[in-house]
Amino acid sequence: MKKQYINQKLKQDEQFKLLQQKVGIQFKQISLLKKAFTHSSFVNEHRKHIFEDNERLEFLGDAVLELTVSHFLFKHFPTMNEGEMTKLRAAIVCEPSLVIFANELQFGEFILLGKGEELTGGRTRPALLADVFEAFIGALFLDHGLDTVVSFLEKIVFPKIREGAFSHVMDFKSQLQEYIQKFSSGVLEYKVLDERGPAHSREFVSRVTLNGSELGIGTGRSKKEAEQHAAQIALNVLKEASNKDVQ
Repeated sequence: MKKQYINQKLKQDEQFKLLQQKVGIQFKQISLLKKAFTHSSFVNEHRKHIFEDNERLEFLGDAVLELTVSHFLFKHFPTMNEGEMTKLRAAIVCEPSLVIFANELQFGEFILLGKGEELTGGRTRPALLADVFEAFIGALFLDHGLDTVVSFLEKIVFPKIREGAFSHVMDFKSQLQEYIQKFSSGVLEYKVLDERGPAHSREFVSRVTLNGSELGIGTGRSKKEAEQHAAQIALNVLKEASNKDVQ
C-alpha cells in the first residue's frame, strides 16, 4: 500500500508540473495548487493521509473573481450603470461561464477525485469544474497576489468580455447613445449593409453612423445582434480616440 501511495504521489507531481506549464505560472507553494484541485470525495477515500479539499479555496476564489471582474467592468465600461454592471458580472462569474474557462484549460484532467465520483462522471460535472476554477483563483491569489490573478484573467476571461462573448446581457446600443449624448452631439443611424449565407445560418452586416460618418461595422446572426456588434466597435473606436486626445 505504501508503494502504491508513493507511485500515486509521483504521478500527481507530474500532473501538476504539466498543469503549471499549461497555465504558464509556477507556484511557490505546490500544496496550494494541489488543494485547489482536490475534491472532497478524494479526501474521504484517503483518510489515512492528510489531505484538504478545495472548498475553502473556492470560497476565497469566488470573492477574488467578483472583485477583479468588477474592477475590469468599472474601468473599461465607463458608460455602464450599476445595474448593467451587476448583470454582466453575474453572467461572467456564473457556473456555465466558469465551466467554459475551466474546460479551455482542461482543468478536468487534473482534479483529484474519489473512485465513486470518477465513475459517475465527476470529472466533467459542471458544478465541480466551476468550483475548481474558483479554487484555482483562490490558490493563485494566496500564492502570487492580486496582480498575477489579473494577469491570468487578462489571458483567459477578459478577452472574451472585450470580444462580446457576454453581449447577450450587454446593451451596447444604449451605451453608445449615452456616450454620444455625454461627449458629442448628432444623430446615430443603423443600416443593414448585407445579408449573407443560407436561411438556416444567416449573417447580417450592419453599420452605425453619426451624422453620416461611419463609426463601426458589425456582424451577427440577426439584425439586432449585428447592430449591437457595430455599436460595440463604435464605442471602442470612440474611447481609443478619446484616450489619445488625453495623452
